[in-house]
Amino acid sequence: MVSTASAKNGTWRNWGGNVAARPAREVEPASVEELSRAIRRAAEDGLKVKAVGSGHSFTSIAATDGVLIRPQLLTGIRRIDREAMTVTVEAGTPLKRLNMALAREGLSLANMGDIMEQTVSGATSTGTHGTGRESGSIAAQIKGLELVTADGSVLTCSATENPDVFAAARIGLGALGVVTAITFVVEPVFLLQAREEPMPFDRVLAEFDELWAENEHFEFYWFPHTGNTNTKRNNRSAGPEQPVSRLKGWFEDEFLSNGVFQAAQWAGRAVPATIPAIARISSTALSARTYTDIPYKVFTSPRRVRFVEMEYAVPRAAVVETLRELKAMVDGSGMRISFPVEVRTAPADDITLSTASGRDSAYVAVHMAKGTPYQRYFTAAERIFTAHEGRPHWGKVHTRDAEYFAKVYPRFGEFIALRDRLDPDRLFQNDYLRRVLGT
Repeated sequence: MVSTASAKNGTWRNWGGNVAARPAREVEPASVEELSRAIRRAAEDGLKVKAVGSGHSFTSIAATDGVLIRPQLLTGIRRIDREAMTVTVEAGTPLKRLNMALAREGLSLANMGDIMEQTVSGATSTGTHGTGRESGSIAAQIKGLELVTADGSVLTCSATENPDVFAAARIGLGALGVVTAITFVVEPVFLLQAREEPMPFDRVLAEFDELWAENEHFEFYWFPHTGNTNTKRNNRSAGPEQPVSRLKGWFEDEFLSNGVFQAAQWAGRAVPATIPAIARISSTALSARTYTDIPYKVFTSPRRVRFVEMEYAVPRAAVVETLRELKAMVDGSGMRISFPVEVRTAPADDITLSTASGRDSAYVAVHMAKGTPYQRYFTAAERIFTAHEGRPHWGKVHTRDAEYFAKVYPRFGEFIALRDRLDPDRLFQNDYLRRVLGT
């Protein structure tokens, strides 16, 4: 078992740069047994325990002044069961590595988010999702998981084994224990045809229900200060495979979407008055394109421009009104918003604290460039989201507390009761969990 300092001067920072912590010690267990011993030792020393993946959460969900568990050595595929069509993977495995390994085996997840830098446990524990008419979040594709609890014991969980824990731990917020392995449902690798094209904001809202119903995966980006969006429709295809050419992919996904976009962020930050003009140019920079490729090459894209993000899930039926209110707020506020607003959907699922638990949902995400003051914009957006009984993404900026969550999650009490049973002494507690779950 490797113990290390936590980056420079012992300080850990998240990807967005808005959260920092100084753990007393950092542990990289090489096995489940080593992890169990580390948890027991922390309890003996009176230290709290938190596990962290790649640090892509914008909340302090993984921050601790106790023991920080790093799962970098708990990586790789444990087994593939082709009869059951499942894959069991170690918790510290990056999604990128999992996706590539599955593709080599002729397999794929059914759906995924739009980046793949997170670890599988970090992504699922915070409710990472993509967009889908029928296919839900990454956690909704979990068939079983392994969890080390506060006393160092190991629980295996599924719909038939410890089903109450399984119902909650798929999106467990790190509050129930440390996830060490996850079993996902997989399927034979398939092709997706992606159709990306600009579309007026008013048309997208007017036709939103049709666009959602006609496509397996529909999402769009609205550029504040404009009436423009970029839409993306992904649907299964019989082929042939027609990927984006290497040159075109570099030009559009790296040069325009990352390089030029980063320069635009710098310019907007230096001279905020230029942001509306930059937004109009940015919203028309990418031309329409259609391509066909394997899932992870369609669902995900590189994100090299650093930002801070807030995202709320609202009932799908309320998303059009939510977006109208958001646009009216931006237009009337005098604020200068340089990042597009991202809109996606997910079907209802049965995970206790999933943002889509029990209801068809739409996600509205607002962003600001790293280092840019975001509080005024996010506060105004959050006021709109909560008016529609929105549920914030557990890994993205929000100000909600346990009292609010008890109102918007019908099964909130179930999660708290399970936490009381698995972690009565709050070994896995931190300030974030104290706020969102209560004492």
